Amino acid sequence: MSVDDKTVHRIARLARIAVPEEEIASLGTELNTIIGFIEQLSEVNTDDILPMTAVVETEIKRREDAVTDGGYVHDVTANAPASDDDYFAVPKVVE
Repeated sequence: MSVDDKTVHRIARLARIAVPEEEIASLGTELNTIIGFIEQLSEVNTDDILPMTAVVETEIKRREDAVTDGGYVHDVTANAPASDDDYFAVPKVVE
């Protein structure tokens, strides 16, 4: 697959970015290099490789999902410019 100038123009339009005409050719070259690298990756045999999210195996530290503090609704809303029935009152932004 190869990216030509017309395709670069189309990608720029879809991405809503302005690309000066003098940069179209170099951007096309960069995109072709990226596509070439991706095509090289597709040649790697990954049949026996399990999917992973990180190179180094890590374990996420978890804490118990329990309420340890609370019950300060009036203290929290006391500093609000406006509150209504223990909720922050904000101006309507969507009609």
